[in-house]
Order: sequence, then C-alpha cells, then structure tokens
Amino acid sequence: MGNDFLSSLRPAIAMTILFALLLGIAYPLAMTGIGQAIFPSAANGSLIRDDSGRVIGSTVIGQAFTSDRYFQTRPSAAGQGYDGRASSGSNLGPAAQALTDRVKTDVEKRRAEGVSGPIPADLVTAGGSGLDPDLSPSSAMAQVSRVARVRGLEENRVRNLVRRNVEQPLLGFLGEDHVNVLALNRQLDQLSGRAR
Repeated sequence: MGNDFLSSLRPAIAMTILFALLLGIAYPLAMTGIGQAIFPSAANGSLIRDDSGRVIGSTVIGQAFTSDRYFQTRPSAAGQGYDGRASSGSNLGPAAQALTDRVKTDVEKRRAEGVSGPIPADLVTAGGSGLDPDLSPSSAMAQVSRVARVRGLEENRVRNLVRRNVEQPLLGFLGEDHVNVLALNRQLDQLSGRAR
C-alpha cells in the first residue's frame, strides 16, 4: 500500500509542477507577448495622451466630468465615483429605496440642468462596472443645450459634434451606438478653443 501511494505521488507532483510552469508562467507570457505585438494600445490600457504626452485618460475606463462646461458621464457606483479600485455595480434591485432615491435625485439634477422630455436611462443609472466610458447618443444629445449655453456656442455646432462622435456597434451588431465621453469632451475643447 505504501508503494502504491508513493508511485502515485510522484506523477501527481510532476504534473502539478508541469502545469504550474505551463499555465502559470508560459501561457501568461505568451498572451502578453501576443497582445503587445498585435494590439499594443489595447494591451497597455487604451491610454489617451494630451499634446505634451501626458496621460489624461483611457478610452475604456470612464472618468467623472462634473463641470457644466463638459458632457457628463453616467452615474458611477464605483467607490466615490469612477474609482477603478472599487469597480462594481451597486447591487441594488429595482425595489431598493436607496436606488429609487438616488435616481430621483439624478432626475432632479438633470431637470435643473434643462433636460426636458424623457430622460435617457443611462443619464440616471449606473453601469455594471461603474467605469463605463460611453453614453448613448440620446444621453449626449440631452446635454447639448446646457453645454452650448455655458460655453457660448451655437447648439447646432455642439449637436453636430455629438453626431460626429457616435460610434457604431462592433461589426455592425455587437453592442449599441455609443459616444465616448472623454473623446467628445476633448473635441469640445478644441471646438471652443480652450484646453482642458
């Protein structure tokens, strides 16, 4: 019985070491190398840099824009808002009073900003990760009048800027039309001739 145990133990230890090396070291290194070779920007976080080369954000991670001069992102449930260290949804269900109160407050805020008519859901509800960098085109359009008024621009110019920034779904059917808020706000600064 002792020999059976020892004869079984050696291959088990050898396989554990082999798979640890293969799946714990070789595979991650291979995937990192392939990612760096084929998709270097995505593999490094899809970073956006300003004219001086300073990193100002990422196309795949949202950030809070609180000034009325900018298009604002959807609410975030990640930490204090757009905190990558606390990425998650709120896990509040539709019957949760805390969610109802927060959405009601956000609706009142949007109404005070001048949004009339139906308010797009993504302007008052957080995304699953809490780090969503995009808005629906209707949510961006709902903010046009506020942004144009605060910046002293014609609404039509700002509306056309939003239209030019609408990105189509991947391969034409994966996802929905969306607007990257950081890219839109950068172009807005260029439109009004001011740096962020």
